[in-house]
Amino acid sequence: MLLGVDVGMARVGVAASDRDGLLATPVKTLKRDAKKSSDIGVLVKLAAERGASQIYVGLPRSMSGGETASTAMARDYARKLLHALDRGGVVAEVRLVDERLTTVSAHRSLREAGLDGRKHRAVVDQVAAVAILQQVLEMRRNGQHTPGEPAAREDLGPGDGS
Repeated sequence: MLLGVDVGMARVGVAASDRDGLLATPVKTLKRDAKKSSDIGVLVKLAAERGASQIYVGLPRSMSGGETASTAMARDYARKLLHALDRGGVVAEVRLVDERLTTVSAHRSLREAGLDGRKHRAVVDQVAAVAILQQVLEMRRNGQHTPGEPAAREDLGPGDGS
């Protein structure tokens, strides 16, 4: 079982694969809680409950492939998630995978499905997480067993490991 995560400033979308690793489906949208990291706590619980072996966090790069402030935010989130999994005794690898244009394509898919633009906010993060995870599943089917890059295990500073 794999989880896909789309990290935004206000919300975090979560998707999960089926047991066979063929299809990604939406799970939920979490309210981002940068101070208390309650969203990370929910992700740890979801990983434990679902027996996730890998969690793929979307890594937003610039169109040229460069690093941005959003890229740094996703790396930091993945690192905090990795440490929270360790503290919770949950054995799951956290990997970062390129997610250029997933939110754009998620909005387009929702428009094409006839969903009113004002209602996109509630589900767009889940749809983006599904796109991230479905991309990973395709890469795995094409021979890449561990797509993306592992989250860094640098030590967290004081008060940074919430």
